[in-house]
Amino acid sequence: MKHTVLIVEDEKGIRDTLNIFLKNQGYVVLQAENGKQGLEIIENNEIHLAIVDIMMPVMDGITMTMKLREKYDFPVIFLSAKSEDMDKIMGLNIGADDYVTKPFEPMEVIARVNSNIRRYDQIIQLKNNECQSNSYKLVVGNLELDQYTKEVHINNKDVRLTAKEFQILKLLMSHPGRVYSAEEIYEAVWQEEAINTETIMVHVRKLREKIEINPRKPEYLKVVWGIGYKIEKM
Repeated sequence: MKHTVLIVEDEKGIRDTLNIFLKNQGYVVLQAENGKQGLEIIENNEIHLAIVDIMMPVMDGITMTMKLREKYDFPVIFLSAKSEDMDKIMGLNIGADDYVTKPFEPMEVIARVNSNIRRYDQIIQLKNNECQSNSYKLVVGNLELDQYTKEVHINNKDVRLTAKEFQILKLLMSHPGRVYSAEEIYEAVWQEEAINTETIMVHVRKLREKIEINPRKPEYLKVVWGIGYKIEKM
């Protein structure tokens, strides 16, 4: 994937120099002359990193960064003159990720860009993996079933289930509050016509012993007499 870098700098010579070096590295480059233009570009494009000068007309880099941090978390690298040390510190405190002091070597900026984008990509990947992992989880109260790892926890403690126990619990937890007859459970789990469903009663009893604090007074796995079984809504 090509990354897009936004340069926000009022000096055209600096913009042009960075533009050449960034494009040579394979980046897509967008440019703005001040913070106001920079925010407009951010609103209309997917930006992966911004290089922002601190001192600019119309809107300075500090103000721009404060505003973009209200909605965006991509890396920001400040460009600052040596006389702007206090502004540089303020910028880092309000959300900038790095800074380069003017005058600078273009390859130093490129190295900072590469490093920050690599780190940002890793964070995005971790977030995506976490979201994907959470999408596999079924949670009812303190009972948690992970369809990806095949793990079950109750009150943060591991619960060891047989394959069939796991499948029964997964079925019931997929629709908390819904009552499943023994026949429905058998046919869903065993994938065959239910002729004898006594095994369901046995499996439910064993499940209760594993997930309930008091199996005689179950909190999660309930019997609806004459109809079937359900996981209670929490």
